[in-house]
Amino acid sequence: MNQQAASRNEPLVLGIECGGTRTVALLARGTQTIQRIEGGPANLRLVSDTQLLRHFRQFRRALPCPDALGIGMAGARTSDDLARILRCAGKLWPRVPCWTGHDLEVGLAAAEKTRANVRARVLVLSGTGSCCFGQSTTGQTAKIGGWGHILGDKGSGFEIGLRALKAVVFYLDRDDEWSALGQRILRALQLNEPNDLIGWVQRASKTEIAALAPAVFAAVAERDRIASDILKGAAHSLAKDAASCARRVAKASQRVEFIFAGGVLLRQPRFAQSVKTELRKLWPAAVARQLKRESVWGAVELARAEFASRQRTPRLRESTDMMSPAEKRRPEIFVPLTASLSPTEQRHPRSMNLDKLSVNAAIELMLSEEARLPGKILAERNKIARVVDWIVRALRAGGRLFYVGAGTSGRIGVLDASECPPTFRTQPEQVQGIIAGGQRALWAPVEGAEDDVSAGARAIEFRSIGRHDVVIGIAASGGTPFVWGALGEAKARRARTILLCFNPTLGVPPKHRPDLIIAPDIGPEILTGSTRLKAGTATKLLLNLFTTLAMVRLGKVVSNLMVDVHPANRKLRERAVRILRELTNASEPAARQALENSRWVIKAALKKIPRKNRDGRLQS
Repeated sequence: MNQQAASRNEPLVLGIECGGTRTVALLARGTQTIQRIEGGPANLRLVSDTQLLRHFRQFRRALPCPDALGIGMAGARTSDDLARILRCAGKLWPRVPCWTGHDLEVGLAAAEKTRANVRARVLVLSGTGSCCFGQSTTGQTAKIGGWGHILGDKGSGFEIGLRALKAVVFYLDRDDEWSALGQRILRALQLNEPNDLIGWVQRASKTEIAALAPAVFAAVAERDRIASDILKGAAHSLAKDAASCARRVAKASQRVEFIFAGGVLLRQPRFAQSVKTELRKLWPAAVARQLKRESVWGAVELARAEFASRQRTPRLRESTDMMSPAEKRRPEIFVPLTASLSPTEQRHPRSMNLDKLSVNAAIELMLSEEARLPGKILAERNKIARVVDWIVRALRAGGRLFYVGAGTSGRIGVLDASECPPTFRTQPEQVQGIIAGGQRALWAPVEGAEDDVSAGARAIEFRSIGRHDVVIGIAASGGTPFVWGALGEAKARRARTILLCFNPTLGVPPKHRPDLIIAPDIGPEILTGSTRLKAGTATKLLLNLFTTLAMVRLGKVVSNLMVDVHPANRKLRERAVRILRELTNASEPAARQALENSRWVIKAALKKIPRKNRDGRLQS
């Protein structure tokens, strides 16, 4: 069979590489390029599913349907990220075997095969941004960088451009002289004087700042000292990251191949040579070479391998390059599946005609349902008491209390945690709320956040939760994946774990069961599934019990008075005066003076005023 005939028997493969600067789609058969088109940038962290579908659709319309598909995308890190890409790709290319991963895997796959004596390969990428991705011959992976231009991008075009801007204004301030590099930058930007840089840089994008890097390289060619120092620092920091990445996939004595990619390293050979020189100082057994093919070919190769494996079912892989060592060791996290519908999702027989009730009748109906909650919660008082005891022990031992939830449950947890410092003068870290989707989820829905199991586990890991801590997962139906991810990780770290839900039928195997499950049977919502109603009220009542009673037992309450309130405003300062007078029978001026002398700490002021009976006599 001749080469042309063999090529016809090869599958038609589409590789798509989505990066922060552009997207490249390559349709190939064997080594032959059938069609290549480009699109705009696409980072998974910056697009919704709707935007991702729209982005992919342009390639679906322009290219024939392939036999296999490979998609490498910037911002893809976890199995949940890969699932997002697969779902969108499956809608446009149904039943087509699809490989998914991040753009660095694609770049590494585009490189020539590893030499026999090489134990690992590290892709060193420097373009507009920068990062390093390593893979050993046994499949172990590691990633350094990829944090974006605010947190990372060391040795990138952006960092080179930014350092140049800072350097030229620094030397102007120090020497009162505008440097040759500064002149190049003004010329490149069509600006008239240094003051014009202030307005320009406030509006400049990452790409626009990175576009100044060629001016720095041109200045180095003319022996510009400032530019030379900038590039020397960039080469050293990039080499350090590459060596750090190699250390995570190989031993220092082993031969590692460093593959250079990205516009800066591929278009600036002198800079690439500087990085090689620095690398060999840090890794004597280093072999460095440039990526010969366009990196989108890696997506083609990985798609071809997927097709060859005949795995017609979409394959989900856990991308480990951004995982911490603890996350790599993490066992599979349990999420309960119930045969019956949670009561919180069932229809309420009393509200079938809610849309036809008068407002007065609807008010009576809703409040009558809310009035049933205290009795239902009281039935759980023994469990509630155990939780209060655990919280007290944890806080006395220097531990912390965490609430974890999504949506309404998460917001109520954050609310209760935020009220503890002003009410009980706790430190902000002592009681914390964790909400799926982070800060933005406090006021807006975050798509898919509550379904991200690994995000819940990571939230626990990165707060270093341990055996002295208490973690309360709040999930109205009992099955929120984010909450179970957090509880599973907290349990593995030997923290006390509690699930608060309103699904008494929830079944959890002993192996995965939290230390305690509190599940009051509050029944369905008046508005079906709207757990911001009864479930939200019941959650607030329970959290009120947890923290208030724990703080009472920690000595932050005398009688029924908040002796640890933080008087941060006029209203609370007046309350502090009243509290001190109630406890000491002191006059208003004496109480105020004692508080002012004690920096408005009521407990400290109490020690300065003798307690008197109502008749004015000192208490014994």
